[in-house]
Amino acid sequence: MSIRVSKLYKEIGKQIVLNNISFDIDAGEVIGFLGPNGAGKTTTMRILTGALSYKSGSVQICNLEVAENRLPISKMIGYLPENNPLYHEMYVREYLDFVARCYKIKVGRQQKVDEIIERVGLPTEANKKIHQLSKGYKQRVGLAQALIHNPQVLILDEPTTGLDPIQLDDIRSLIKDIGKEKTVLLSTHIMQEVEAVCSRALIINKGEIVGDIDLKSKGDIIDNEVKKEDKSLEEIFKSLAKT
Repeated sequence: MSIRVSKLYKEIGKQIVLNNISFDIDAGEVIGFLGPNGAGKTTTMRILTGALSYKSGSVQICNLEVAENRLPISKMIGYLPENNPLYHEMYVREYLDFVARCYKIKVGRQQKVDEIIERVGLPTEANKKIHQLSKGYKQRVGLAQALIHNPQVLILDEPTTGLDPIQLDDIRSLIKDIGKEKTVLLSTHIMQEVEAVCSRALIINKGEIVGDIDLKSKGDIIDNEVKKEDKSLEEIFKSLAKT
């Protein structure tokens, strides 16, 4: 099991942000994490990476409890936050080499940088400063930094926000390709994206998991709040927006 979350509870101030949520993600799955703004997607992802603490429950990455193993788990996870924080004055190759050094990659580091530049489609941009890149290429740099240390689990928070249709297709294809060998948890507001890229969709609303959909079999929805079967993602999302 790559990710196991059991009865995860998180408060910020007096507000309950995550209310005893539970889900499992097997190795090699590409999971869409869907829900309205403020539903708890980003909070859950930050907890999975070890960036946020949690009040109670269990959060495991590759069978290690996150709260007790933050350093080893950081080596197992690649994380692309929603705002994609990059050092804009650095050159692409320079930045990726810097990230590789942060992960203490010594043997074959330059080769690994070259390989990841090729894999995410950055050869023509590798010697440019990051601030000179389009948003689509900046997202590729963000994916490259998340992949440089060859993690087992990839966590992507809104990786296609603000991209044009061509950039969307490119990044979606790249994520789908990555998902052939890694576990991917992908948050998005775009239902078509989940259906195009993911094998399964988790739906969160008001801090609770309200849907778990197998997109490969298009089978029944495990739904604690909507309580209906065979709804499309779009129908579920609209129903949540009204609650």
